[in-house]
Amino acid sequence: MRQSSAGTRGPAAAERVARRPGRGPVERGERTAGAGRPGEAEIDAVLLVTFGGPDEPADVLPFLRNVTRGRGVPEERIAQVAEHYHQLGGRSPINDQSRELLAALRDELAPLPVYWGNRNWRPYLRDALAEMRADGVRLAACFIPSVFSTYSGCRQYRENLAEALDELGAAGEPAPAFVKLRVFFNHPGFLEPMADRVQAALETLPADRRDGAHLVFVAHSVPRWQAVESGPAGGAYERQLLAASRTVARLLAERRGREQPWDVAYCSRSGSPRVPWLEPDVGDCLERLAAEGAESVVIVPIGFVSDHMEVIQDLDREALARAGKLGLTAARAGTVGADPRFVQMIVELVEERRDPSRPRRALGELGSFPDVCPLDCCGSPATEDRRPAMAGLPEDALGRGRYRRGAAERGGPATAGGPGHSEDGRRVWRTGILDEELPDARPGRPDRR
Repeated sequence: MRQSSAGTRGPAAAERVARRPGRGPVERGERTAGAGRPGEAEIDAVLLVTFGGPDEPADVLPFLRNVTRGRGVPEERIAQVAEHYHQLGGRSPINDQSRELLAALRDELAPLPVYWGNRNWRPYLRDALAEMRADGVRLAACFIPSVFSTYSGCRQYRENLAEALDELGAAGEPAPAFVKLRVFFNHPGFLEPMADRVQAALETLPADRRDGAHLVFVAHSVPRWQAVESGPAGGAYERQLLAASRTVARLLAERRGREQPWDVAYCSRSGSPRVPWLEPDVGDCLERLAAEGAESVVIVPIGFVSDHMEVIQDLDREALARAGKLGLTAARAGTVGADPRFVQMIVELVEERRDPSRPRRALGELGSFPDVCPLDCCGSPATEDRRPAMAGLPEDALGRGRYRRGAAERGGPATAGGPGHSEDGRRVWRTGILDEELPDARPGRPDRR
């Protein structure tokens, strides 16, 4: 694996960058969204931006304090979560999985250099950016492995980039500029490997429990305001989740020659109980399915790309244990990890940014989402003041523009009838903020009024 001790780049790759001619700084306000057009900077590097995790027991508490800084999380709760890591030897599997993805990307994108930086642990974003600046990188494409559009999964990372660049700027040297790769929830390079993993999980169930098994697609819960404010027009998080789940269920049906009933649920809720988050929790969903007579389930981590701590704790340990207590035969589908099709998807997204005329592949009805986040994308209802965010419009880098303040209040929860209820013969999926008609998406589910 070609990586330095800091975990970002190898020296040979750094020498390749240093030898490239015609390199100069890209000003922070320069228009870079259409990189590769005449007169604009060419993408000359890729940055893999991930969450990060502890590598050894001594890292656990400092890492968790990084994650929870400014959120008022009690020490006893931090200690409780720390114990989850210590049960795995005091390290998170996310770093090894990120390194595997990094190595695969370097192989596929060579000679384009690929760097790696984390939000919450080593190698930090500031470390990766410092190395990129030393190597003379002018314009990097950022890949954020968050499946769906939301503040914590997209804009917050872009704000972290701005903070890291501010730290570099204090040294008075030019820093790289960035563009973001588009969200990939409906790209076949993500959905097709997920369908394979669901099929593999189904095949681990007893033969007489497979055909009627319910698929439970699980994503990270977020505060309801984040779901409302997500995406360019609001409501993107749930729409993307539903679209991805629907497509994986369809791909699976095409392979098996029969449809599976399916549901959407959430995991990993945290924070104040007074703040409403998206529901139902995966455990509550399992209880409902058992009460309705389900015998088997496959839990599908559709909102995650790697088997990190939340997947292991919330799904493997807690949800599967709860399913067993409820008498449900259960399996958990794998995540895409460094599947070659997922790696090729990232390569394809980079090429889209380098050549905007390339076809943009997407499955389902929503089409490909834009590369560039508008100013009111994934905002916060708490304030109209915006923190600077990189890999977007120049105004975003300067912290200009306004959020769609008040949208969360306008888009309250729709709970009447519960999920999957029937209205005049139509199947309707009711989530925290959306009502969507799904004519044939969830076969075999009883109506609930």
